[in-house]
Amino acid sequence: MQRRDFLISAAGLAALPNLAATAGQAADPAKKIRVGVIGHTGQGNFGHGLDTVWLAFPEAEIVAVADADPKGLEGAKKKLNVADGFADYRAMLASAKPEFVAVGPRQVHEHCDMILAAIESGARGIYAEKPFVRSPAEADRIAEACKKTGTKIAVAHRNRYHPTLVTVRKMMADGAIGKVLEIRGRGKGDRRGGSEDLWVLGTHVLNLVSFLGGGLTACSATVKQDGELITKAHLKEGAEGLGPLAGNEVHARFDTKLGPIAYFDSVADDGAKNQGFGLQVVGSEGLIDIKIDTDPLAQLAKGNPFQTAGQTRTWVPISSAGPGVPETRPDMKTFVDKHIAAVSDLIDAVKNDREPLCGLIEATQTVEFVCAVFESHRQGGARVTLPLAERRNPLSLLS
Repeated sequence: MQRRDFLISAAGLAALPNLAATAGQAADPAKKIRVGVIGHTGQGNFGHGLDTVWLAFPEAEIVAVADADPKGLEGAKKKLNVADGFADYRAMLASAKPEFVAVGPRQVHEHCDMILAAIESGARGIYAEKPFVRSPAEADRIAEACKKTGTKIAVAHRNRYHPTLVTVRKMMADGAIGKVLEIRGRGKGDRRGGSEDLWVLGTHVLNLVSFLGGGLTACSATVKQDGELITKAHLKEGAEGLGPLAGNEVHARFDTKLGPIAYFDSVADDGAKNQGFGLQVVGSEGLIDIKIDTDPLAQLAKGNPFQTAGQTRTWVPISSAGPGVPETRPDMKTFVDKHIAAVSDLIDAVKNDREPLCGLIEATQTVEFVCAVFESHRQGGARVTLPLAERRNPLSLLS
């Protein structure tokens, strides 16, 4: 992998807004952003803080909330200090006419309809929980709607908004770990290990793998259930509204635009106690370890990663300013984990008519990465190219 390729792939990063400087700025009370929040108690609720993040923005006002569960709706109104609550999110959108909409349920089966309704209502920006949608076909419907309205979509892969990722990309480009050999990602490997882990948690990992690899271009994979290659007979309705699902073991290989091969693996109850959740960039002269939702997000270990004799490995934290350099923003974890970075970016993207940092394009690609695993398995482990020709959920076509 060449430094020039990394720098070309990273072009435009310097033009991104200073997210750390945008959150919490004083706002003109006469021009507050109108925000509507959609949740569904018992069906994924309101996500991991996609509702409350808007309270951190003086320039925003939550004007209405929707929840089909009556008890959940009353709780949401109190939590968000909102007078207007609706059982029907469509009625909320029509009545409140919010400029920004948070689509919070963690269960994905309602996402497409909720997002389309928000677009049709005139929303300028939408912040959606992950997984984004259940298939590339659903993402295509959303993209077509956005073309007509110019609505900006951002997805809550919150680690993607962490400034340290830009530093890691630069380190890779500058040869900080020598020649980059491969990128290895893993899910949590808990009871959800395999296909559910790939969808629910692996999307975080694959989103970052793609960013560091300059994009993913092809996939070959196998999916197993208790050691057997999955077939139609193994399929059941998946948790989290994921649709047809099977497999407690996933092994996938991806080609990256920048050269190194990337891998994703998840095995149910792997015994690693969630410590593998993230990815490692393996270089000839060192390792960069990234753990999802941790502080620090990334750490560096110099030295030959394959040498064991005569070498002591020391891990050095990587901040947004570089390895071993103190973080310039002391509240960085809150800034990222509480979605403040993501919402700052979305507001700026709407204002300046640009694609959000983790917007519709990346969200659609991440869904395709997951579906590419299943499509490759459906084709007997064959290499399938991205973007996918098959836009339906491949598991619905499994024989």
